[in-house]
Amino acid sequence: MLPGQALTTAMGILPHTDLQEAQKLALSLDIPFWPQLPRFRFKEDMYAQFAEHFPGIIIDEEKEILRFSHERFAQELDSYLEVSSIPEHFALSVESSAAFTAFLTQDLSSKIMIHGQTVGPISFGLKICDEELKPMIYNDFVREILYDFLLHKITWQYNQLQKIHPNPFVWLDEPGLEMIFNSFSAYTSEIAQVEYGAFLSKLPGPKGVHLCGNPDWSFLLKADIDILSVDAFSWGHILVRYVDEVKEFLRRGKIISWGIIPTLTSELSSETADSLTKRLLELWKFLNGHGIDDATLFDRSWLAPSRCCLINGDGTASINHSFDLLREVAQNLRSR
Repeated sequence: MLPGQALTTAMGILPHTDLQEAQKLALSLDIPFWPQLPRFRFKEDMYAQFAEHFPGIIIDEEKEILRFSHERFAQELDSYLEVSSIPEHFALSVESSAAFTAFLTQDLSSKIMIHGQTVGPISFGLKICDEELKPMIYNDFVREILYDFLLHKITWQYNQLQKIHPNPFVWLDEPGLEMIFNSFSAYTSEIAQVEYGAFLSKLPGPKGVHLCGNPDWSFLLKADIDILSVDAFSWGHILVRYVDEVKEFLRRGKIISWGIIPTLTSELSSETADSLTKRLLELWKFLNGHGIDDATLFDRSWLAPSRCCLINGDGTASINHSFDLLREVAQNLRSR
């Protein structure tokens, strides 16, 4: 069973352009991670970072966009299938991640776990569009390759992390997942439930999903995942309404990573560690009233910033402050 008790962690994306500063911040948490730095260069954008070597993808660094070409997909598919049995084909290149290689050189033996991350298949497939501006996930065969491709990328990353630590995991960053519950989506939650379930069952190590949106939470709470990372600052009041699903999720020994620390400057300015601790405990109080006691919640909880944030005008100051508050809130909970 995964350890809980208000361990601190965070999503991978940071606004830093200084690699050492970003790495120091990521290593300051109980469960550190290698940082993704899209402001450092476009190839570190979460989508571009994991698009490398996907058949049919065009990475336009000058315009900073990704496109999908069916014609190019058909041309590149055979060669992709030939190399898909070679793990190194799915490596994170130095050009795509300044931090990953450096992270692998750190002494992380004092840490209880470590994590990596990748863009989730649903978000990836919905974000990147073809010549007719249709998300590539709508094509059944392309989607099959997409799930296969990311499985290989995650497996390669997990194996690298396992070389430096006995307890790694790679979680899926799924900001677009909430879109499949929209009536306008041609990739429905019913189809996704089957395909996502099959995909998750093949992943190595503990399985985690992070999203900053507000999906149908039962989709994830009932899925075969071990860690659910939630923007609890914005959406916690809705998540806790799924009482039966939350109760069963925790009963199975799973972890909820409560993203209770905001990352926007405007939100941070009116919060303190005490106010955020109180905000989280109010969410827990609702669950207490439905038969989930604080001891269980504390034992099955991690704490995190609410979401990644690249839009603050103060560079890295707000994010650094968010991480400071994160450690303080964790200490508040532990000292209870």
